[in-house]
Amino acid sequence: MDDLLKILKSNAHTPVEDLAKELNLSEAEVRARIGKFERDGVILGYQALIDATKAGNGSVTAVIEVKITPERGGGFDRLASRIAKFEEVQSCYLMSGGYDLLVIAEGETLQAIATFIAEKLSTIKGVISTATHFRLKAYKENGALLHREKREPRLAVAP
Repeated sequence: MDDLLKILKSNAHTPVEDLAKELNLSEAEVRARIGKFERDGVILGYQALIDATKAGNGSVTAVIEVKITPERGGGFDRLASRIAKFEEVQSCYLMSGGYDLLVIAEGETLQAIATFIAEKLSTIKGVISTATHFRLKAYKENGALLHREKREPRLAVAP
């Protein structure tokens, strides 16, 4: 991955002047490269990583394993695109292994997720089965630790 993209991925809020210094480029070159990445669709957007428990977000997150029948001429892509368009779906991935799609969905309550699965997801022609797992607690998200341990001062080791 490009060095500029690596830095932006870990902290998209890094000032252009800091990026320029770290990459040994001018600020104008950095701005131009970022602009090109955005125009070319390499950078799709910028998001803040939020600790939902501290922000008071009471939403429920579910990881849903979905088995589907691939379509003739479209494979998995058409069904995956259709599923990805639901507002409850935060992420959707084609997977190898025992199921085809991994869907990350969010809702206000467990019942909202259950309704989404029962009334929207499972009713799509081509969806064979689903298995749902609810997130209970997050420890790390997108590379960031969410719960930092407070370090106790260590005692000296006596012989």
